[in-house]
Amino acid sequence: MEEDPRKECLEKVSLTIYTITIILGLPSNVLALIVSIKNTRNQRATPNDVYMTNLCLANLVFIAWLPIKILETFKNQWTFPNFLCLLYNFFHFSTIYASILFLTAISAGRFLSIAFPIHYKLYKNARNSWLVCLVLWAIVLSHVALVFVTERNGDQYFVSPSDNNISTCFENFTKEQLDFLVPLRLEMAVVLFFVPLLVTAFCYLSCVVLVLRSSLHPARKSRVVGVAVSTLLIFVACFAPYNISHVVGFIQHQNVWWRREALLTSTCNAFLEPVVFFFLSSSLEHSFRQSWLSVKERWSSVSRKAVPFCTKRSG
Repeated sequence: MEEDPRKECLEKVSLTIYTITIILGLPSNVLALIVSIKNTRNQRATPNDVYMTNLCLANLVFIAWLPIKILETFKNQWTFPNFLCLLYNFFHFSTIYASILFLTAISAGRFLSIAFPIHYKLYKNARNSWLVCLVLWAIVLSHVALVFVTERNGDQYFVSPSDNNISTCFENFTKEQLDFLVPLRLEMAVVLFFVPLLVTAFCYLSCVVLVLRSSLHPARKSRVVGVAVSTLLIFVACFAPYNISHVVGFIQHQNVWWRREALLTSTCNAFLEPVVFFFLSSSLEHSFRQSWLSVKERWSSVSRKAVPFCTKRSG
C-alpha cells in the first residue's frame, strides 16, 4: 500500500520536533529547575521562583513521556499496552495545561510586582505561592482526569483500530465518546487557555506600558519588554492552534483532521520557554552564572586535591 504523502510528511516533522524538544528541552529545563529550586530556598525567594519550579517540573514530565510518542510515530501504530495510552495522554495533556497556568501565574506575578510593588511585597511569600500551585495542579488534573475516567471503553483505554485496521491511541472515537469529548474540550479550552490568555496578555502588555513610562535604565527596559513580548508570542504560537481546534471541533461536532498538527506546536513550548527566560531574564541569567561558578569552584577544588594524591602514588 502506498504511503499517504501528507501523513509521511507529518511523521517526519513530528519526529524532528519531538527529538529537538528532548535535546533542547531536557538540559534547559533541568538547569532552570536547579536555579529556581536554589532560589526558592532563599529567604528572599519570589512567587515567580516557585511558579518557575513548577513550570520546569511540568515540562520535564512532558519530555519524559515523549519517547513513547516517538516510538508510536516511528512505527506508525500503537504497539504498547492499552493502559499506557491512557497514562501517556493523561500526563501529556495535564502538563501542557499546567504549563499554561504557570505561565499565567508568572505573568501575574510580574505585573503585580511592577504595578503594586509595595502591596505585593506584603503578601508575596513562598507558602502562598505553593498553595496557588496546588490549586492550579488540582484544576488541571481534575479536568484532564474527567476525560479519561468517564469515557474510556472497558479495557481499551482509547486504543482503537483506524481505517487500515492499525491500532491508534486517542485518535479515533465513537459517537458516544465525541458527544462527551467535544463540549468538554471546549470547556477546557475556555477555562485552561482562553481565560489564561486574556490574563497573560493583560499582565504583560500592562508591564510593557508601565516599564516604558518608568525611569529604568534602557537596558533593563529592553530586557523586561523582551521577556514580556517573547513570552506572550510563544504562549499564543504554541498553545493557540490546539485549543482553536477544540472550538472548531465543537462547531463541527467532530474530531478535526488537523488536530494532530495543531498539537505539535504545544510540544515546542517545552524548550522555547526556558531558553527565552534564560537569555532575556537578568535574574535567571545571574542565578545560573552563580550556580555555574559554584560548581566550577568545587570541581577545581576536587581536582587540586586529587593531583597531589596522584603524584604521590606515581612517585
